[in-house]
Amino acid sequence: MKFFVDTADIKDIKELNDLGLLDGVTTNPSLILKSGRNIIEVTKEICSIVEGPVSSEVTATEYEQIMKEAAVISKIADNICIKLPLTLDGLKACKALTSEGHKTNVTLCFSANQALLAAKAGATFISPFVGRLDDIAFDGMDLIREIRQIYDNYGFETEILAASIRTVNHVKEAALIGADVVTVPPATLKALVKHPLTDKGLEQFLADWSKTGQTIA
Repeated sequence: MKFFVDTADIKDIKELNDLGLLDGVTTNPSLILKSGRNIIEVTKEICSIVEGPVSSEVTATEYEQIMKEAAVISKIADNICIKLPLTLDGLKACKALTSEGHKTNVTLCFSANQALLAAKAGATFISPFVGRLDDIAFDGMDLIREIRQIYDNYGFETEILAASIRTVNHVKEAALIGADVVTVPPATLKALVKHPLTDKGLEQFLADWSKTGQTIA
C-alpha cells in the first residue's frame, strides 16, 4: 500500500519524507487555505520535496474553466496530479487530461457507481471519502470493498485512494480490503507506529541494558 499525506504543511511533509514513509501528497482548497500560502508557490515547493504524485485541485466546476485551470496546474512540476471533481464536467476533463498524458485524481467519491465512471474516464486515482460516509452512519469501508470488487472484475487500472481517513484502524481496514493508496493527516500516519506493548517492551529493554553498565558505541 502507498502512503500519501493529506496536507500542505511543508514542515510535516519534509519530516515524513525524511523518514522514507511518503509515496505522495494530496492537497485541496481547504488545506491550501490552512497553509496561508499561494497555491502555485506552495504546490511547487511540495513537488520539489517528494518524488511521488502531488495532487493539486482545480476549483472550477465547468469543463472549459476546469481545463484552463488544469493547464496552469500541470505546468507546476512533472509529478503533479490534477485533482478533479466527480461531476460530468469533471469526468469529461478527466478523459481529456488522461488522454494528454496527465495524472488525474477524481475526488469526492461516495458511491461505487461514481467510482465506475471515474475508471471509465481513465482516472489515475479515485478518492472515496471514508470518514465522511462514517459521519452520516454509513460504513465507509463498504464503499472501498465495492470499488475493489468492481475494479478487479473488469481489470480497471485506476488506483483506489482511500481518503478522509480519520483513524489508524481506517488505514488497517483499507489495507486488508486492498486499497492501493491511503492519504492521511500527518498525525495519523505517525500514529501507525504506536502500540503500548512496544513502548512497554522498549522501556524494559533499556532499563535492563542500563544495569549491564555497557555501551555499544
